Amino acid sequence: QVQVVESGGGSVQAGGSLRLSCVASGYTTSTGYCVGWFRQSPGKEREWVAIINNLRGTMYTDSVTGRFTISKDNAKDVWSLQMNSLKPEDTADYYCAARLMPWNCGRDHTFDFWGQGTQVTVSS
Repeated sequence: QVQVVESGGGSVQAGGSLRLSCVASGYTTSTGYCVGWFRQSPGKEREWVAIINNLRGTMYTDSVTGRFTISKDNAKDVWSLQMNSLKPEDTADYYCAARLMPWNCGRDHTFDFWGQGTQVTVSS
């Protein structure tokens, strides 16, 4: 059974930085991986933020390109989202998710395992 746990959320002023981490216990990466960060703010639908895949590399939604970086610690199978130059509109609950099948990895594909989320608040 795969268990996804996020950490690293918090409150920061606009222009600041936060680093989110994600551990997916039981997620086998020997044949590949597809992990993404998503976010949802009150009254809005959940949106994808960034995805990392052993085949396709990294993908970012337009609003975070150049500010956020998704990465994988190969030694520890920990996925991170480095968020710089944060804006108030980045305020949301951030979720890490993993896809069972590492191929066909992208925003339009199903992610099977989800964490409980971590809150990020950016004040102006």
